[in-house]
Amino acid sequence: MTDQRSDFRLSRRHLLAGTAALGALSLSGLSSVARAAAPGGDLVFLIDSLGPTWIPNNSSISSFQGHIWGHVTDKLIYVNAEGAVSPWIAESWDQNETATEFVLRLKPGVSFSDGTSVDAAAVVANLDIWYAGRTEDGINPVGLFPKTYDRSEVVDPLTVKVLFKAPTLGFIPTLGYHGSILISPATLASPATDQADLSKTVASGPYLVDSWKEGDFVRLVKRPDYNWGPAEVGHTGPAFLDSITYKLVAEQSLRVAAVQAGQADVAYNASPQELESLKAEGFVTATPRYLGFVNGWAINTKLAPYDDVRVRQALRVAIDRQEIIDTVYTPDWQLAKSFIQSNVPGATDHGDLLVHDAARAEALLDEAGWVKGSDGIRAKDGKPLELVLHSNPYLATSRAVDELIAQQLGRLGWKVDIRAYDVVTFGEKVRYASEGVPAYEVTRSFIDAGTVASILTDANKGENWFNLGDSDPRINELRDKIAGAASHEVRNPLLDELQAYVLDQGYFIPRTQIVQRIYAQSAEVKDVVYNGIAYASYYRATKGAV
Repeated sequence: MTDQRSDFRLSRRHLLAGTAALGALSLSGLSSVARAAAPGGDLVFLIDSLGPTWIPNNSSISSFQGHIWGHVTDKLIYVNAEGAVSPWIAESWDQNETATEFVLRLKPGVSFSDGTSVDAAAVVANLDIWYAGRTEDGINPVGLFPKTYDRSEVVDPLTVKVLFKAPTLGFIPTLGYHGSILISPATLASPATDQADLSKTVASGPYLVDSWKEGDFVRLVKRPDYNWGPAEVGHTGPAFLDSITYKLVAEQSLRVAAVQAGQADVAYNASPQELESLKAEGFVTATPRYLGFVNGWAINTKLAPYDDVRVRQALRVAIDRQEIIDTVYTPDWQLAKSFIQSNVPGATDHGDLLVHDAARAEALLDEAGWVKGSDGIRAKDGKPLELVLHSNPYLATSRAVDELIAQQLGRLGWKVDIRAYDVVTFGEKVRYASEGVPAYEVTRSFIDAGTVASILTDANKGENWFNLGDSDPRINELRDKIAGAASHEVRNPLLDELQAYVLDQGYFIPRTQIVQRIYAQSAEVKDVVYNGIAYASYYRATKGAV
């Protein structure tokens, strides 16, 4: 299942010479490749997790494993940081007037690493498993793939027809989602146990898996015959870097210290407070925003007291979002203006609903019957006004933001309980609209804003974030109209109405626009590209002396 290579070592003494703070860190598994100069060479990327499984459908949407998949696989469509789509493996496409049929024309000459063609039959196999998964074998559907999917047909070796049961305007952009990765049909048909072995995965990307050890590292080497990169990034041939190594280093400060010491090239998820000092030292930092939801809470409307719109509205205006940016973050972060990021096509500005107004929050709570006691905590019918927060392990700053918000809410009479779990436990215990979970913290990407409506409700197996079911006719009406829109001209005003309504009702409580992926890297690494999901692509990157 794994392969440890004897030539893949980093001498601890070099790292310790750089900083005593690294203490007991052992980076056996890293080599001195980070010292290479000139185009080509090897890049070492320190990451805080490598996730629990490598089954492609289950792991490609992970904030951690998505980095590896982005270099090992290709996508049909490329989506840039502004949400614009452009050709990749699909050279062109058409849709009918009702957005229920699409035709994809594929780039010729593309092959998987085993030599088989990335042809229409291979694309159909991928579309089918993205939609349905193989749940009996533990292979999940790709969560944001359109649930209106009907089937795909091979028209000829390089042409695919895709049919939907209802208008699906967001289909093309969703092909650029990080879960929509092209894997060989042979791999897709293999048992889940084989798919979980990264070394057995056959894909068509610019890098190949050279070696990996579970919970330790993944080493990729470039594929010399690769020649079909997306034109949008300005390069189509083989990658320039010879290898990329993703090495697990759980401690944030040790990742940064290794880059400072010259023993690694990139530290993932550095602390926001370190960014200015790193820049001053000559390192490069990046805080790309992804396309998706802002960081905030999906509120369980079935759980008291959040079944009362006045309490939800009080919560919305009780948060001082500027203080969050000033205290936890830096000016690289932006205020939320909606519940979706402002760089998403279709996002609109409803920042007026998110202005901090403590007096308004107190008045709403008074009106709802929540009375402050001598201890400063509000109560009603003998029960305290309580909010349980589960800090999101996918966002390094989540706990710090929770603690600041707890102070803000505490001044208004809330009793806030903060709980923290690791990634696996969080996934098991904390879910949308779960019993006992009043506020689910969202860090979630998507490519097309049209997918939002069905996620928020339970239509078409949607996730029913707010536990509304059919209890709110208006949100369901907007959902259906958005889903049925066959053009952006029809859909965009509906999306605007949905955003205003969800915020006004306090169904979603934004905190800030999200920067989930923070990068601190050596200035020797140049020409890094960040896509619409804020992943760093080193496909066209080079590494050389400053």
